[in-house]
Amino acid sequence: MGGQEHVNPSAASVMEAAKAAAKSKRGPAPVHLWNPPYCGEMDITIRRDGTWIHEGRSIGRIAMVRLFASILKREGDRHFLVTPVEKVGIAVEDAPFVAVDFEAGDGAITFETNLGDRVTAGPEHPIRVALGEDGEPAPYVEIRGGLEALIDRKSFYRLVELGEEQDGRFGLRSDGAFFPIIDADALP
Repeated sequence: MGGQEHVNPSAASVMEAAKAAAKSKRGPAPVHLWNPPYCGEMDITIRRDGTWIHEGRSIGRIAMVRLFASILKREGDRHFLVTPVEKVGIAVEDAPFVAVDFEAGDGAITFETNLGDRVTAGPEHPIRVALGEDGEPAPYVEIRGGLEALIDRKSFYRLVELGEEQDGRFGLRSDGAFFPIIDADALP
């Protein structure tokens, strides 16, 4: 990390600050308003499957994972746990959330993540598809503040059934927006 100090911030201190922030509100903390100093890296990794790992062990308490997720912030390609007084870097293998299901109706697609977040795809929560390292499509939906959820394979296959063609592109429509997935002439 070129010149950045690497300390081992305490998960307990970050968790206590997150609890204090959570007491005042339900849902994610207003991390977009906080710009505390960088305090180093914390040994937390969010795996591609949505599992949170701390010091080599899975965090088994979903309430703790939700608490940490509520103070998660993305800056560029980096992810941080942020409180009003400290910011610590963590590793994210792909996306910090996994979209594990969705409902479609009334012109909208509403996703649910592995942590219980619900968002309706649209201008504020776009869907995008990138090619994974294995050449397979990797679909995402933005959850909040640049934080994305990887759409799981079963949900993506169901989504493709809802797709339509527009201007030579095959994609999905939700909440008045069209999200292209692939060139229509590339379809089998």
